[in-house]
Amino acid sequence: MLRRPRRNRKSETVRNLVAENSLSTNDFIFPLFLLEGEKQKIEVDSMPGIYRLSVDHMLKEIEECMNLGIKSFDIFPVVAEKHKDKMATQSANHDFFYLKALKEIKEKFPEACIMTDVAMDPYSTDGHDGIVDEHGNILNDETLEILGDMALAQAETGIDIIGPSDMMDGRVEYIRDTLDDNGFEHVSIMSYTAKYASAFYGPFRDALDSAPKSGDKKTYQMNPANKHEALIEAELDADEGADFLMVKPALAYLDVIHLLKENHELPIAAYNVSGEYSMIKAAAAKGWLDGERTMMESLLSIKRAGADIILSYFAKEAAKLIK
Repeated sequence: MLRRPRRNRKSETVRNLVAENSLSTNDFIFPLFLLEGEKQKIEVDSMPGIYRLSVDHMLKEIEECMNLGIKSFDIFPVVAEKHKDKMATQSANHDFFYLKALKEIKEKFPEACIMTDVAMDPYSTDGHDGIVDEHGNILNDETLEILGDMALAQAETGIDIIGPSDMMDGRVEYIRDTLDDNGFEHVSIMSYTAKYASAFYGPFRDALDSAPKSGDKKTYQMNPANKHEALIEAELDADEGADFLMVKPALAYLDVIHLLKENHELPIAAYNVSGEYSMIKAAAAKGWLDGERTMMESLLSIKRAGADIILSYFAKEAAKLIK
């Protein structure tokens, strides 16, 4: 046999020489959960190793991650029920703990890339990403103004990337116009372009206590049965001014990641979501899987599919192995 592919697998050094993909800490955005108050560090029951953190603990966590080479963070607010209402009014209140903490974090770590989430559900008594009318319908156009105000308030704290996760039609253009009209042309938008109505979000909703109080999100998040519909969403988001296109979840949607990578010039992000994290952690705890190997293989598969950026709760753990 003249051709023996095994020759390129004969040692780790040779395998590394011909590796088509590799993981770097530069690939990661680490999602973090921010709590109100001080000296708070509460583990998420359904996400072993992941914590809700008050800003003092979050500053320490960010510093540890920066030392490991992780420079980008997506910060989500854990909003107590007493602060919620139907119109998510606290989301644009500069005296609210979330916006004050973002400013403090950015001042302490100006070199870090801080991403924020734009959607009503953390702040809403309804638990939906948009305004809910008396019939249970999600009002698209009426929601855009709230999302624009939320994005502007976040931009004013000094953060770097706005992440609209709401899946309302037209929200990227509305947010882009709002930011530009107020002098924030430099703030990027990472659009949740193909965000599916997935069962893999359960642990995240536990962490934020943000599950819908009634109904579901299927009228605005994408149908898991559909792939090419993602091209429509991607074209719209690119035309409306998005700087990055995101697919969420990642592992069950590798084909969608690949599809967007093949059809768009913008960087493609993939969100390795809470359920994907927790499944591996649970199986590893049972001894059914090698947790570290499964983690790294899963992350590599997301990169191989075409993701330029990976949002993952594994980021810190993976960075330690990479380092």
